[in-house]
Amino acid sequence: MPTRSLSFALALGSAVLAFAPAGPAAAQDPIKIGEINSYTRLPAFTEPYKKGWELGLEEINAAGGIDGRPLEIISRDDNGDPATAIRIAEEMIGRDNVAFLFGTFLSNVGLAVSDIAARNEMLFLASEPLTDEIVWQSGNKYTYRLRPSNWMQTGMLAAEAAKLDATKWATIAPNYAYGTDAVDAFKEQLKALKPDVEFVEEQWPTLFKIDAGSAVRALEQAKPDAIFNVTFGPDLAKFVREGSLRGLFDGRPVVSLLSGEPEYLDPLGDETPDGWLVTGYPSDAVDTPEHDEFEKAYRAKWDEKPKTGSIVGYNSMMTIKKLLDTSPSLETADLLATMEGLEVDSPTGPFVFRKADNQATMGAYVGKTGLVNGEPGMVDWYYAPGEDFLPSEEDAAKMRPAE
Repeated sequence: MPTRSLSFALALGSAVLAFAPAGPAAAQDPIKIGEINSYTRLPAFTEPYKKGWELGLEEINAAGGIDGRPLEIISRDDNGDPATAIRIAEEMIGRDNVAFLFGTFLSNVGLAVSDIAARNEMLFLASEPLTDEIVWQSGNKYTYRLRPSNWMQTGMLAAEAAKLDATKWATIAPNYAYGTDAVDAFKEQLKALKPDVEFVEEQWPTLFKIDAGSAVRALEQAKPDAIFNVTFGPDLAKFVREGSLRGLFDGRPVVSLLSGEPEYLDPLGDETPDGWLVTGYPSDAVDTPEHDEFEKAYRAKWDEKPKTGSIVGYNSMMTIKKLLDTSPSLETADLLATMEGLEVDSPTGPFVFRKADNQATMGAYVGKTGLVNGEPGMVDWYYAPGEDFLPSEEDAAKMRPAE
C-alpha cells in the first residue's frame, strides 16, 4: 500500500475508534458522588455516619456496583461552616464532575448547599439537617431530605407531652435554624393538642457555648411545670450536669429532642437523667430481620454498636443505590424524576420520598431515658412512622415557594 494511503487508513481507523461505542473498560468508570459533612466539628455524630455510608458503599461495590460501575464517594469536611461548604460544593460540581451531592449535618450548612445545588441544577440529598425550611419555606426541586424533620420529631414528642399534667412550659435550644425551628414546631403542635398550655421562659444559648449555670437559673426562676430541651452534644452534657446539681429536674418532666441518640446519651454515663421523654435510637434493642442484618454487618466491620449517625449514613447509601438502580440515566432531570415517590428499604423499615415536599417518611424511636444494664439507653420505646407526623402533601406543597 502506498505511504499516503497507509496514513489515510490509520487516520480513518483512529477516527472510528474515537467514536466507537465504549468498551468494557469504559463501562467500569466509577460514578462519582460528592459528600460534604462537618467531620471535625461534630465527630460524635458524623464519624458513625461516615462508617454507615462506608459500609453501604462497600456492600454496593462488592455486589458489582451500578450496572458494573463502582461508586466513588468524594468526601470533604466543611468544618461546620456554610461558606466552606459552598466552596467545596462548587469544586465538586465544577472540578470533580460529580453526578450529585449528599450529606451535611448543621441546618445552616444544609441550607447553603441546597441553594448551591439549585443554582447549579444538581440533585442534593440532605442526609441529616433537620430544619423544616430546607423542604418547606426554602425548598427547591433539587433538594431532598432523608431524616425525620424538626416538625416530625417534635410532633412525636408533642403527642406524648400532651398527656403530661403540665401547663406551664419553658424551653432551651441553640440559637440557630435547627433550635428556633424545633421550638416553634413544638409550641405549635403542643398547643394544637392542649390549648391551655403556655410558655413562660425561653433560653437561647449560642451553639456549643452554653452558659449552663445562667440558663438553669433562668429556667428555675420561671417555675415551669415542664421543660422542652433542644440542646445536644457538649451543650447537653453541661445542661444535664448543672440542672441535676441545682435540682432543676426534680419532679419536673423534661421532653428532649434527639437526647435518646447514643451519640449524645452515651457520654452522659452515670449522669444519664431518668425518665426524660426523648426521640433517639435504642440500637441494642431493635429486633427485626432487617435491622439484625445491618447490625451484624456493622459490628463485623467496625467492632462497635451502630448509632443514629450510622443509620443515617447507611440509609443515605440505600437511597443512592435505589435511585441509581432505578434512574434511566445520570442526567439530573432523570434523577429528579426518579426521586419523586422513590421507595427505599432500610434497617429501620421502608420509607418514601414524597413528591409534594421532597421529604422522606423515615421515622424515629420515641421513649424514655434511663440506665439499661448499667449503661445509658432508652426504655419503654416504640417506633413512630414518619408519615404519621407530616402535614398532608397538599398542605406541605403550599408551604414551598413557587418553582
